[in-house]
Amino acid sequence: MTNRGSNHSEISVGVLQGTAPHNTARKIPELLMPAGSLHKLQVALEYGADAVYCGVPRYSLRARENEFRLQNLGTAVGLTRVRRKKIYFTVNAIPRNSKIPGYLRYLRAMADLKPDGLIMADPGLIMITRDHFPDLPIHISVQTNTMNYAAVEFWRRFGAKRVILSREVTLAEVSEIRQKCPDIEIEVFVHGSICIAHSGRCFMSNYFGNRDANQGACNNACRDPYQIYLKNPQKEDASMELISSEEGTFLMNSKDLRAIEFLDELTHIGVDSIKVEGRTKNDYYAGMVARTYRRALDDIREGKAFDRNLIGELDKVASRKYFSGFLTRGMEDRLPPDELEFQNPDGGSERWRTRFYAGCIKPQDDDGTAWFDLKTRMAEGDEIEVFFPGLFDSVKTVAGKMSGRGGVFSVLSGGIGEVGMHIPFPVPEHSFLARVVVEPLAAAAANGST
Repeated sequence: MTNRGSNHSEISVGVLQGTAPHNTARKIPELLMPAGSLHKLQVALEYGADAVYCGVPRYSLRARENEFRLQNLGTAVGLTRVRRKKIYFTVNAIPRNSKIPGYLRYLRAMADLKPDGLIMADPGLIMITRDHFPDLPIHISVQTNTMNYAAVEFWRRFGAKRVILSREVTLAEVSEIRQKCPDIEIEVFVHGSICIAHSGRCFMSNYFGNRDANQGACNNACRDPYQIYLKNPQKEDASMELISSEEGTFLMNSKDLRAIEFLDELTHIGVDSIKVEGRTKNDYYAGMVARTYRRALDDIREGKAFDRNLIGELDKVASRKYFSGFLTRGMEDRLPPDELEFQNPDGGSERWRTRFYAGCIKPQDDDGTAWFDLKTRMAEGDEIEVFFPGLFDSVKTVAGKMSGRGGVFSVLSGGIGEVGMHIPFPVPEHSFLARVVVEPLAAAAANGST
């Protein structure tokens, strides 16, 4: 991780030395955000996304917690078009025989909506799509595990418009792919959950729970706590449990990807789109991640150095802690020691302010009462941070009494439904409230608080 004083860091020079940018005009990559519902789609766009991706469960790798159906995809397209943004449909499942006969009906319905592209992984479905709708842009999904420039060239010759590179590629490999394949769009994941399997080609869920991850039904078995037993040959092979923490032993639970520090490198390489994972994550995640990456990309456009405070902004969202994934693999000797791995979004060294998502604002009443579905415990006097769509700067205020369930309360628990609270300034729809809790920085680091 770098502490930039210029647009191109020492890492950029080390990785990209001897290469020329794909586009000398300094094109800024598209910011592509996930949308698991119409509401999350709106939030992502309002907080800075250039494009969104969504899809119906039957042919998508998000079969659960996915509100999209053929009936409302048209609404999603309309919401996107009115903002002059782009929308891609996910058709990235690896289907079994039973799903093939019905595919053409789904395909015709999706093609009629004229999306900006289909994100696809299965060669059979790609073939059917090309046969019936040859002009429909196809983006090759990360599920194909495309790792090298020969594979990218293969997909270009097959008619693909874009390839989403495997999460396992490094910055140096992305750069070489860009140089050898200048005539196809390249997309790279920069934020979100990391699967322990090779770019999602996992069988654990199917084995343990009869839910096929390649059909979009992953049960995240890799993130479960496991009990591990060791045999002690000195004790007649008696089994002894290995205990890592009170919660369990998490062998395969990866940290989350965060590559905001390397957007300048990816821009210099000539990547066309940077992608955020998270269609099943909440609307607060969609808004907070979009606003932060939007600011980083705008800074690059304006020629500004990377603002390390943006790392702290991402720490206002719950995570499994962050790392740069495989992008910096092989560069460890060129990476300066990162004493700021656990970032304090409020600065200083003594206190950490943990954010708990409190709610997304519905239309505010004329008297200043803001209505929202309460997501966490809230008490009168709590510190509240408010985030606004279309604006980067947030505002802090203090929680007042809350109206809900036919009364007025000083304390309410999350999950009770809609509540109203007076906020002494205008708060537009789709603003977010976060409850701020102060704790010692050392304790927050130990607990992984965000």
